[in-house]
Amino acid sequence: MKKLIIAAMAFSMVLLASPSFSNSFAGNNVEFFVQDKMSVKPEDLPEPIKSTLAAGAYASWEVTEAFLITKPDKTQFFEIIVKKGSEMSKINLDKDGRKVE
Repeated sequence: MKKLIIAAMAFSMVLLASPSFSNSFAGNNVEFFVQDKMSVKPEDLPEPIKSTLAAGAYASWEVTEAFLITKPDKTQFFEIIVKKGSEMSKINLDKDGRKVE
């Protein structure tokens, strides 16, 4: 993850050093938001999330991947990838099992 951030910063510096790029953004505020994404084993998800998935519309779906996402404001949520047959879906839930947009 650190290598990705460093590469993005280096790329940004190269672009900003370019006169045509710098002039096109002169006077504009450009902000970069970096989210931290950490893989979580499905069996290690918090119990409220497991309960939400088991009782809800995704009860018959299989959790294939899960990630803990930390936003720039330090709030966190879980991004969960589920699969049923050939259909896949992504669900974002907070630590209490509530949907997050």
